Amino acid sequence: MTYDQAKIIFDALDCTKLHSLRDDLIENAIRYSEIRVKWYFADDDTKREIDEERTRIHNLFIDSCNILSRAMIKEGENADWRLHLGNDRKVIGDFACYIHLFIGLKSR
Repeated sequence: MTYDQAKIIFDALDCTKLHSLRDDLIENAIRYSEIRVKWYFADDDTKREIDEERTRIHNLFIDSCNILSRAMIKEGENADWRLHLGNDRKVIGDFACYIHLFIGLKSR
């Protein structure tokens, strides 16, 4: 996933009126990106200790993407962003990290 691809998908999330579900998605993205960085710096023993939690949080983020897209469709909103995101776990995890980046930049 490129920066530009991630930005297009992220901007599509801003169009929803379902703010609570969008915010849940963003919070799960930030939680996942934080544990991904923690895992990167961890030694092998610590990686094994946090690996299950990292997978659980990754699954929560994927679930929140699916929940938001289904709710957007139900409300008649465009949820094409979910199709563009795809189903590759690595790409979806990368998108979570991009969300963290975009929120950090928006917050200055």
